Amino acid sequence: MPNIKTSKNRITSVKNTRKITNAMYLISSSKLRKAKEELSHTRPFFERAEVEIKRVFQSTSNVKSPYFYPEDGKKKKAETYGYLVITADKGLAGAYNHNVIKKAEERLKLHPNSKLYVVGDVGMRYFRKHHYPVEESFFYAAMKPTFPRAREIASVLLEAYNTGEVDEIHIIYSDMENELSSDVRRVRLLPFERKEFISEEEKDHVSGKEYHFEPSPEAVLERLMPSYVAGYIYGALVDSFSAEHNARMNAMSNANNNAQELLDKLYLEYNRLRQAIITQEITEVCGGARAQKKKRKKKKYDESA
Repeated sequence: MPNIKTSKNRITSVKNTRKITNAMYLISSSKLRKAKEELSHTRPFFERAEVEIKRVFQSTSNVKSPYFYPEDGKKKKAETYGYLVITADKGLAGAYNHNVIKKAEERLKLHPNSKLYVVGDVGMRYFRKHHYPVEESFFYAAMKPTFPRAREIASVLLEAYNTGEVDEIHIIYSDMENELSSDVRRVRLLPFERKEFISEEEKDHVSGKEYHFEPSPEAVLERLMPSYVAGYIYGALVDSFSAEHNARMNAMSNANNNAQELLDKLYLEYNRLRQAIITQEITEVCGGARAQKKKRKKKKYDESA
Protein backbone atom coordinates (compact mmCIF):
# COMPACT_ATOMS: atom_id res chain seq x y z
CA MET A 1 0.00 0.00 0.00
CA PRO A 2 1.50 3.40 -0.96
CA ASN A 3 2.36 5.83 1.80
CA ILE A 4 1.07 9.38 1.93
CA LYS A 5 4.33 10.88 0.64
CA THR A 6 4.27 8.71 -2.50
CA SER A 7 0.63 9.59 -3.13
CA LYS A 8 1.36 13.30 -2.74
CA ASN A 9 4.29 13.07 -5.17
CA ARG A 10 2.07 11.34 -7.75
CA ILE A 11 -0.54 14.09 -7.44
CA THR A 12 2.13 16.74 -8.03
CA SER A 13 3.48 14.82 -11.04
CA VAL A 14 0.04 14.48 -12.66
CA LYS A 15 -0.66 18.18 -12.07
CA ASN A 16 2.60 19.14 -13.80
CA THR A 17 1.80 16.84 -16.73
CA ARG A 18 -1.67 18.38 -17.03
CA LYS A 19 -0.10 21.85 -17.22
CA ILE A 20 2.04 20.69 -20.17
CA THR A 21 -0.85 19.06 -22.05
CA ASN A 22 -3.05 22.11 -21.47
CA ALA A 23 -0.29 24.41 -22.77
CA MET A 24 0.12 22.22 -25.88
CA TYR A 25 -3.64 22.39 -26.44
CA LEU A 26 -3.58 26.20 -26.36
CA ILE A 27 -0.52 26.39 -28.63
CA SER A 28 -2.12 24.09 -31.22
CA SER A 29 -5.33 26.10 -31.08
CA SER A 30 -3.42 29.31 -31.78
CA LYS A 31 -1.41 27.80 -34.66
CA LEU A 32 -4.54 26.31 -36.21
CA ARG A 33 -6.30 29.67 -36.24
CA LYS A 34 -3.26 31.47 -37.67
CA ALA A 35 -2.77 28.93 -40.48
CA LYS A 36 -6.39 29.27 -41.58
CA GLU A 37 -6.06 33.06 -41.63
CA GLU A 38 -2.93 32.92 -43.81
CA LEU A 39 -4.62 30.54 -46.25
CA SER A 40 -7.65 32.82 -46.51
CA HIS A 41 -5.35 35.76 -47.38
CA THR A 42 -3.70 33.91 -50.29
CA ARG A 43 -6.77 32.06 -51.59
CA PRO A 44 -7.99 34.90 -53.90
CA PHE A 45 -4.78 34.68 -55.97
CA PHE A 46 -5.26 30.98 -56.68
CA GLU A 47 -8.95 31.41 -57.37
CA ARG A 48 -8.01 34.04 -59.95
CA ALA A 49 -5.41 31.71 -61.49
CA GLU A 50 -8.07 29.01 -61.79
CA VAL A 51 -10.37 31.48 -63.57
CA GLU A 52 -7.64 32.27 -66.11
CA ILE A 53 -7.00 28.56 -66.74
CA LYS A 54 -10.72 28.10 -67.38
CA ARG A 55 -10.63 30.93 -69.88
CA VAL A 56 -7.89 29.16 -71.81
CA PHE A 57 -10.06 26.08 -72.23
CA GLN A 58 -13.07 28.25 -73.01
CA SER A 59 -11.18 29.88 -75.86
CA THR A 60 -10.14 26.71 -77.66
CA SER A 61 -10.70 23.00 -77.31
CA ASN A 62 -7.40 21.76 -78.74
CA VAL A 63 -4.98 23.26 -76.22
CA LYS A 64 -1.97 21.00 -75.77
CA SER A 65 -0.25 21.03 -72.42
CA PRO A 66 1.83 18.43 -70.57
CA TYR A 67 -0.03 19.35 -67.40
CA PHE A 68 -3.36 18.01 -68.74
CA TYR A 69 -4.66 14.78 -70.17
CA PRO A 70 -5.35 14.93 -73.93
CA GLU A 71 -8.62 16.36 -75.23
CA ASP A 72 -9.71 12.94 -76.55
CA GLY A 73 -9.55 11.55 -73.00
CA LYS A 74 -7.02 8.85 -73.88
CA LYS A 75 -4.75 8.42 -70.90
CA LYS A 76 -1.33 6.92 -71.17
CA LYS A 77 -0.82 4.36 -68.43
CA ALA A 78 1.60 5.71 -65.87
CA GLU A 79 4.74 3.68 -65.27
CA THR A 80 6.36 5.74 -62.52
CA TYR A 81 4.47 7.50 -59.76
CA GLY A 82 5.62 10.30 -57.52
CA TYR A 83 4.05 10.61 -54.07
CA LEU A 84 4.26 13.72 -51.94
CA VAL A 85 3.53 12.45 -48.42
CA ILE A 86 2.78 15.13 -45.83
CA THR A 87 3.41 14.23 -42.17
CA ALA A 88 4.33 16.21 -39.06
CA ASP A 89 7.66 17.05 -37.45
CA LYS A 90 6.63 15.54 -34.11
CA GLY A 91 4.13 13.17 -32.55
CA LEU A 92 1.60 13.55 -29.73
CA ALA A 93 -1.15 14.00 -32.33
CA GLY A 94 -3.08 10.77 -31.97
CA ALA A 95 -3.16 8.63 -35.13
CA TYR A 96 -2.46 11.57 -37.44
CA ASN A 97 0.98 10.45 -38.68
CA HIS A 98 0.15 6.73 -38.58
CA ASN A 99 -2.87 7.09 -40.88
CA VAL A 100 -0.94 9.07 -43.51
CA ILE A 101 2.01 6.66 -43.48
CA LYS A 102 -0.33 3.66 -43.69
CA LYS A 103 -2.03 5.14 -46.77
CA ALA A 104 1.34 5.83 -48.39
CA GLU A 105 2.54 2.27 -47.77
CA GLU A 106 -0.60 0.91 -49.42
CA ARG A 107 0.17 2.94 -52.56
CA LEU A 108 3.84 1.93 -52.53
CA LYS A 109 2.86 -1.75 -52.41
CA LEU A 110 0.46 -1.16 -55.29
CA HIS A 111 3.08 0.74 -57.33
CA PRO A 112 6.58 -0.39 -56.28
CA ASN A 113 8.18 1.73 -59.00
CA SER A 114 7.44 4.99 -57.19
CA LYS A 115 9.39 7.97 -55.96
CA LEU A 116 8.82 9.36 -52.48
CA TYR A 117 8.89 13.05 -51.59
CA VAL A 118 8.28 13.45 -47.86
CA VAL A 119 7.25 16.47 -45.82
CA GLY A 120 7.85 16.20 -42.07
CA ASP A 121 10.46 14.58 -39.86
CA VAL A 122 8.15 11.77 -38.67
CA GLY A 123 7.52 10.47 -42.17
CA MET A 124 11.15 10.84 -43.22
CA ARG A 125 12.42 8.83 -40.23
CA TYR A 126 9.78 6.13 -40.69
CA PHE A 127 10.42 5.55 -44.40
CA ARG A 128 14.18 5.51 -44.00
CA LYS A 129 13.93 3.15 -41.03
CA HIS A 130 11.83 0.76 -43.11
CA HIS A 131 14.18 1.07 -46.10
CA TYR A 132 11.90 3.01 -48.45
CA PRO A 133 14.03 5.16 -50.76
CA VAL A 134 13.21 8.85 -50.27
CA GLU A 135 13.98 11.10 -53.24
CA GLU A 136 13.80 14.30 -51.20
CA SER A 137 12.53 15.35 -47.79
CA PHE A 138 11.29 18.77 -46.71
CA PHE A 139 11.72 19.37 -42.98
CA TYR A 140 10.73 23.02 -42.92
CA ALA A 141 7.32 22.87 -44.63
CA ALA A 142 5.41 20.85 -42.01
CA MET A 143 6.34 23.11 -39.10
CA LYS A 144 5.15 26.33 -40.74
CA PRO A 145 3.55 26.07 -44.19
CA THR A 146 4.07 29.15 -46.37
CA PHE A 147 3.62 29.78 -50.08
CA PRO A 148 7.38 30.27 -50.77
CA ARG A 149 8.04 26.86 -49.21
CA ALA A 150 5.21 25.33 -51.24
CA ARG A 151 6.77 26.87 -54.37
CA GLU A 152 10.09 25.18 -53.56
CA ILE A 153 8.37 21.81 -53.24
CA ALA A 154 6.45 22.45 -56.46
CA SER A 155 9.67 23.22 -58.35
CA VAL A 156 11.17 19.88 -57.29
CA LEU A 157 8.06 17.94 -58.30
CA LEU A 158 7.64 19.82 -61.58
CA GLU A 159 11.25 19.16 -62.53
CA ALA A 160 10.73 15.43 -61.98
CA TYR A 161 7.49 15.56 -63.97
CA ASN A 162 8.81 17.66 -66.86
CA THR A 163 11.93 15.52 -67.25
CA GLY A 164 9.85 12.33 -67.36
CA GLU A 165 11.15 10.85 -64.10
CA VAL A 166 7.55 10.46 -62.96
CA ASP A 167 4.40 10.12 -65.07
CA GLU A 168 1.92 11.02 -62.34
CA ILE A 169 2.25 12.95 -59.09
CA HIS A 170 -0.06 12.33 -56.14
CA ILE A 171 -0.37 14.03 -52.76
CA ILE A 172 -1.19 12.05 -49.62
CA TYR A 173 -2.22 14.22 -46.71
CA SER A 174 -4.78 14.67 -43.93
CA ASP A 175 -7.76 16.91 -44.47
CA MET A 176 -9.71 18.16 -41.44
CA GLU A 177 -13.37 17.24 -41.93
CA ASN A 178 -14.53 18.89 -38.72
CA GLU A 179 -13.29 19.68 -35.23
CA LEU A 180 -13.58 16.05 -34.17
CA SER A 181 -12.15 14.11 -37.10
CA SER A 182 -9.94 14.23 -40.17
CA ASP A 183 -9.60 12.04 -43.24
CA VAL A 184 -6.51 10.93 -45.16
CA ARG A 185 -6.81 11.95 -48.81
CA ARG A 186 -4.91 10.91 -51.90
CA VAL A 187 -5.21 13.46 -54.70
CA ARG A 188 -3.66 13.29 -58.17
CA LEU A 189 -1.74 16.50 -58.59
CA LEU A 190 -0.48 16.01 -62.17
CA PRO A 191 -1.67 15.65 -64.82
CA PHE A 192 -5.03 17.42 -64.41
CA GLU A 193 -8.30 16.44 -65.99
CA ARG A 194 -9.62 19.14 -68.31
CA LYS A 195 -13.12 18.68 -66.92
CA GLU A 196 -11.82 19.77 -63.52
CA PHE A 197 -11.64 23.28 -64.94
CA ILE A 198 -14.52 23.37 -67.40
CA SER A 199 -17.39 20.94 -67.78
CA GLU A 200 -19.55 20.32 -70.86
CA GLU A 201 -22.27 22.54 -69.39
CA GLU A 202 -19.81 25.38 -68.92
CA LYS A 203 -18.56 24.96 -72.49
CA ASP A 204 -22.09 25.38 -73.80
CA HIS A 205 -22.64 28.38 -71.55
CA VAL A 206 -19.55 30.27 -72.75
CA SER A 207 -19.53 29.10 -76.33
CA GLY A 208 -20.26 32.63 -77.57
CA LYS A 209 -17.33 34.19 -75.71
CA GLU A 210 -13.94 34.71 -77.29
CA TYR A 211 -10.61 35.26 -75.54
CA HIS A 212 -7.30 36.07 -77.15
CA PHE A 213 -4.01 35.07 -75.52
CA GLU A 214 -0.56 36.34 -76.40
CA PRO A 215 1.64 34.75 -77.52
CA SER A 216 -0.56 31.60 -77.32
CA PRO A 217 -2.88 29.71 -74.95
CA GLU A 218 -0.14 27.09 -74.45
CA ALA A 219 2.35 29.77 -73.38
CA VAL A 220 -0.15 31.23 -70.93
CA LEU A 221 -0.73 27.80 -69.39
CA GLU A 222 3.03 27.27 -69.18
CA ARG A 223 3.29 30.40 -67.02
CA LEU A 224 0.16 29.80 -64.96
CA MET A 225 0.48 26.13 -64.05
CA PRO A 226 3.62 26.28 -61.83
CA SER A 227 1.94 28.89 -59.63
CA TYR A 228 -1.30 26.94 -59.61
CA VAL A 229 0.51 23.71 -58.66
CA ALA A 230 2.36 25.56 -55.90
CA GLY A 231 -0.96 26.92 -54.66
CA TYR A 232 -2.46 23.42 -54.69
CA ILE A 233 0.47 22.12 -52.62
CA TYR A 234 0.21 25.09 -50.26
CA GLY A 235 -3.46 24.32 -49.68
CA ALA A 236 -2.60 20.68 -48.92
CA LEU A 237 0.15 21.76 -46.52
CA VAL A 238 -2.21 24.07 -44.64
CA ASP A 239 -4.99 21.47 -44.56
CA SER A 240 -2.54 18.90 -43.25
CA PHE A 241 -1.11 21.37 -40.73
CA SER A 242 -4.63 22.18 -39.53
CA ALA A 243 -5.51 18.49 -39.25
CA GLU A 244 -2.31 17.86 -37.28
CA HIS A 245 -3.02 20.54 -34.71
CA ASN A 246 -6.68 19.60 -34.57
CA ALA A 247 -5.62 16.01 -33.81
CA ARG A 248 -3.15 17.28 -31.22
CA MET A 249 -5.84 19.42 -29.61
CA ASN A 250 -8.10 16.35 -29.35
CA ALA A 251 -5.24 14.25 -27.98
CA MET A 252 -4.32 16.88 -25.40
CA SER A 253 -7.98 17.35 -24.46
CA ASN A 254 -8.27 13.60 -23.85
CA ALA A 255 -5.02 13.71 -21.87
CA ASN A 256 -6.40 16.53 -19.71
CA ASN A 257 -9.59 14.57 -19.06
CA ASN A 258 -7.61 11.44 -18.20
CA ALA A 259 -5.35 13.47 -15.91
CA GLN A 260 -8.40 14.86 -14.09
CA GLU A 261 -9.85 11.37 -13.65
CA LEU A 262 -6.50 10.15 -12.31
CA LEU A 263 -6.28 13.14 -9.96
CA ASP A 264 -9.75 12.38 -8.58
CA LYS A 265 -8.64 8.82 -7.79
CA LEU A 266 -5.34 10.00 -6.30
CA TYR A 267 -7.08 12.61 -4.14
CA LEU A 268 -9.46 9.92 -2.87
CA GLU A 269 -6.51 7.63 -2.12
CA TYR A 270 -4.63 10.51 -0.48
CA ASN A 271 -7.59 11.42 1.73
CA ARG A 272 -8.03 7.80 2.79
CA LEU A 273 -4.36 7.54 3.69
CA ARG A 274 -4.49 10.81 5.60
CA GLN A 275 -7.66 9.73 7.39
CA ALA A 276 -6.03 6.42 8.29
CA ILE A 277 -3.01 8.25 9.71
CA ILE A 278 -5.23 10.62 11.70
CA THR A 279 -7.29 7.69 12.99
CA GLN A 280 -4.10 5.86 13.96
CA GLU A 281 -2.76 8.93 15.79
CA ILE A 282 -6.05 9.40 17.64
CA THR A 283 -6.05 5.72 18.58
CA GLU A 284 -2.48 5.98 19.86
CA VAL A 285 -3.31 9.13 21.88
CA CYS A 286 -6.40 7.50 23.37
CA GLY A 287 -4.45 4.34 24.12
CA GLY A 288 -1.71 6.37 25.82
CA ALA A 289 -4.27 8.32 27.83
CA ARG A 290 -5.92 5.08 29.01
CA ALA A 291 -2.55 3.66 29.95
CA GLN A 292 -1.67 6.80 31.95
CA LYS A 293 -5.04 6.70 33.70
CA LYS A 294 -4.53 3.04 34.67
CA LYS A 295 -1.04 3.86 35.86
CA ARG A 296 -2.30 6.68 38.11
CA LYS A 297 -5.06 4.46 39.54
CA LYS A 298 -2.56 1.71 40.30
CA LYS A 299 -0.19 4.16 41.95
CA LYS A 300 -2.98 5.61 44.09
CA TYR A 301 -4.09 2.13 45.07
CA ASP A 302 -0.55 1.15 46.10
CA GLU A 303 -0.15 4.28 48.21
CA SER A 304 -3.46 3.68 50.02
CA ALA A 305 -2.52 0.11 50.74
